[in-house]
Amino acid sequence: MAQVTVTIDGKAYRMACEEGQEGHLTELADQFDRYVSHLKSQFGEIGDLRITVMAGIMVMDELAEIKRRMTVMEGDLASLREGRDSAVSGASHREEQVVAALGELTDRLNGITRKLNGRPAVAARQDN
Repeated sequence: MAQVTVTIDGKAYRMACEEGQEGHLTELADQFDRYVSHLKSQFGEIGDLRITVMAGIMVMDELAEIKRRMTVMEGDLASLREGRDSAVSGASHREEQVVAALGELTDRLNGITRKLNGRPAVAARQDN
């Protein structure tokens, strides 16, 4: 385990974290310290414990808002996926219809070609 010393509200705290996570822990502590500093600037010295609890509640409020937004985005993503799947299915169906229509047209053209090739040469001269 790695050891990191972070500073919150001017006080140093020694913390343990997994190897390689030192920078992340330091950044988290710096962010939390900004919450504490913001609250101290608004409310003054109302006690370390109260300021810490208020900062923790602010963080939890932001987390709850992010979770709410993520839930909405997941719903939007599910709708988009359903729309995509529906569009792909519709495109596949239309493609099958076009292939079938082209097959029918090919058969008709082949039939016409066979009829024309089967005509007597005399009939072809009369048209001239």
